[in-house]
Amino acid sequence: MPGRIKNMGKNMKKSDLGAETPGRFHRSTNNPRTAELGLMLVALLLLTPAASRAQTFSVLYNFASVPGTGAWSKAPLLRDSTGNLYGTTSANTIHYGRQEWKAGLESDNLFLHENFSDLITANPGDPLYPFDPSTPSSFAFAGSRPDLEQSAFVQDLVRLGKWTVNAGLRWDHYQLIVNQNAVSPRFSVARYFPSANLIFHASYDRIFQTPAFENILLASSPVVLSLNPNVLRLPVQPSHGNYFEIGATKSFLSEFRLDANYFRRYVNNFADDDQILNTAVSFPIAFRKAIIYGAEAKLELPHWNRFSGFLSYSYQVGNAWFPVTGGLFVGSDAVSATTQLTGHFPDSQDQRNTIRARVRYQLISRLWIAGGAEYGSGLPFEYTGTYDQALAEYGAQMVNRINFADGRTKSTLSIDASTGLDLYKKEKRSLRLQADVENLNNRLNVIDFGGLFSGNAIAPPRSYALRLAATF
Repeated sequence: MPGRIKNMGKNMKKSDLGAETPGRFHRSTNNPRTAELGLMLVALLLLTPAASRAQTFSVLYNFASVPGTGAWSKAPLLRDSTGNLYGTTSANTIHYGRQEWKAGLESDNLFLHENFSDLITANPGDPLYPFDPSTPSSFAFAGSRPDLEQSAFVQDLVRLGKWTVNAGLRWDHYQLIVNQNAVSPRFSVARYFPSANLIFHASYDRIFQTPAFENILLASSPVVLSLNPNVLRLPVQPSHGNYFEIGATKSFLSEFRLDANYFRRYVNNFADDDQILNTAVSFPIAFRKAIIYGAEAKLELPHWNRFSGFLSYSYQVGNAWFPVTGGLFVGSDAVSATTQLTGHFPDSQDQRNTIRARVRYQLISRLWIAGGAEYGSGLPFEYTGTYDQALAEYGAQMVNRINFADGRTKSTLSIDASTGLDLYKKEKRSLRLQADVENLNNRLNVIDFGGLFSGNAIAPPRSYALRLAATF
């Protein structure tokens, strides 16, 4: 497979375009069933006039079953993924003078059950047959394993006049396909300058992120060797990262507030996902490292007469580096994974410029109107076909929203409008009717262009919503 491993960087939540590819019919439905039992105990004990302690303790049991059905070329693909979640959380807070100590324990135990089967009925003689000729026409897998995660933390918040310091330490344990422990420090400091009405802050966080568990048992099982004799299976390790941030907050003209931040993040075993045999069935993978950096600013008007609103801008650059360090790779993907050992590529969220704005006006005490807009300069994609193939497959309307020379989707723009009416409002009880129109300009905003088999993602077209909300 030329270039890099396909479908990299698609870790964003997207809507499906719904276009079919030649020789393949895909249908997917989800009908989740969730039952949850929770117990929360909160106690507050005053120790001395200068010290106090707050304690929280919770116990959680959750059973979730998410069955899915689909088809390749009108043939059944059945997948059932269920899990039983048992969890406990305990946290304590102690206030003493200028200090606020927090400490806690958490345990999450998820028992995974995967049941996967497929049947291919597409004609192998079809020139557009989407699978390798050696792919078996049927495949099945069933597996179970516990996902065990425990953590503990302690931190201290200290207020020293115009300075605020927060320091902490966290321990994590993860056991599923791999067994790993991690210790993660964090530190932040803030300084208030009253003469300038300015707050400056800086922080460092060491992060520990466990892999997604969707189909991870299937991707780690030796039964995938029956799909293709050329298979590479690497255990997906948790991600470790160093996050740095500096920024400032300033109020001015008695009404406006400006927040500005610069961030830089270094991640090892960068988490991503890939698909099995060009289907929508995904599983976690990982790359050697990623570097993400950028800046963001937000100008906010909390309240001025009857107006409120904000304007924000962000700039972000993200790249991930080869080689792959975890996941399942079949056929030509396995060859690419073992031969492409250097180089880097843009992360799926590498959108250089993003602008958001919203303004709200209170017409009368119970009625308001609002308008907003969102602009994006375009996200990266990978497509191994030609322009003529894309045009024949998806049509001119879709292809015109793609910049093949830059390898990015063209800019997106959505203009929205809302209005709300408080039908009833008294003390803590209220009843509100709200109407929203999204993408008033009805622009075809392409989020991702993934190729002939992995599908595309587009933002919703012009849509309307009417909501009735009650609070009590």
